[in-house]
Amino acid sequence: MAEEDDDDALAAEWEAMAGGGDDDGDGGDGGDDMAAEWESMLGEDGGEEEELVGPGSARVLNQDEIDSLLGFDDGSGSGDQSGIQAIINSSMVAYERLPMLEVVFDRLVRMMSTSLRNFTSDNVEVSLDNILSLRFGDYLNSIPLPAMLGVFKAEEWDNYGLLTVDSALIYSIVDVLLGGRRGTAAMRIEGRPYTTIERNLVERMIHVVLGDLSAAFDPLSPVNFRFERLETNPRFATIARHANAAIVAKLRIDMEDRGGRLELLIPYATLEPVRELLLQMFMGEKFGRDSIWENHLANELWQTHVNLLAVLDEQVMSLGDVINLEVGNRMLLNTGPTSPVEVRCGDVALFRGLMGRKGDRIAIQVRERARKNKEETG
Repeated sequence: MAEEDDDDALAAEWEAMAGGGDDDGDGGDGGDDMAAEWESMLGEDGGEEEELVGPGSARVLNQDEIDSLLGFDDGSGSGDQSGIQAIINSSMVAYERLPMLEVVFDRLVRMMSTSLRNFTSDNVEVSLDNILSLRFGDYLNSIPLPAMLGVFKAEEWDNYGLLTVDSALIYSIVDVLLGGRRGTAAMRIEGRPYTTIERNLVERMIHVVLGDLSAAFDPLSPVNFRFERLETNPRFATIARHANAAIVAKLRIDMEDRGGRLELLIPYATLEPVRELLLQMFMGEKFGRDSIWENHLANELWQTHVNLLAVLDEQVMSLGDVINLEVGNRMLLNTGPTSPVEVRCGDVALFRGLMGRKGDRIAIQVRERARKNKEETG
């Protein structure tokens, strides 16, 4: 507004200067033309963003240019998030990918398709929509209500997870299990709490899903997911701090014209005991094992050369006696021609045998494997 007032004042001043020549009877038209020219340069409508100040000129940035310099998005969704916008959205952190966990969820989808068909006696199709990482508090705030939240515990990992069943899937399961006709959508009755029958039927379905989830993790790490409780209020299903990271797998369950969504949330703290296994890259279901490399390593180990020592006898002497040894001194060994000789590789005793001669070389005939000391076995 201040900028437009300055433009109007400067235009009025030039109009007054141009109108001063009307008294002389000449130059009036020239004054009007000059005033019109200056008005066009200044921009009466305030749409122009340039201003002349004195002998020089200074450019005034518009709001779009200021937003682009500061990093604000124009709302079209085409701009990159940077600057202040990136700082505001710093809570949206991209967490590490777990390649093996994606395969576990793929196994879960295949197993759930079979188990839910047996559970509902209907044609059930299960698909994995998305796997994403987000903070636990953001997920709780994004749950569409009404819904049922099943809290379960991974007993071997000593932590919890969350299973969310949306309203559409709840009514679809109830309709299927209670004999609803095929080809018709499940009837929704909003504005009332879930009944005991609905809760029991959904709880039975959750037990089936948790059994499949345990079986999907078995090749990686045996774990038992035990059902804890069923909640309808997200505040009572808080299993982690709101700022903690979690991974969410969104599943779609279709039963002809009925179905809904099932979301599985596992905090990263729950997966911490098997994090190293989940980070492995693998092919098929070998889970990180490479038999070709194992065979190659075994063949090379059998061809490795090692140094062996034949120990005739050992004696314990004081440091003073060792220092006083001179050239020509003799040390008596408690070893005879038939005494056993120990063969060692480094500090590890391997064999015991008898010392003899073969040709012009001293040889040892292996009689038995060396027995481990009590300190090593104990």
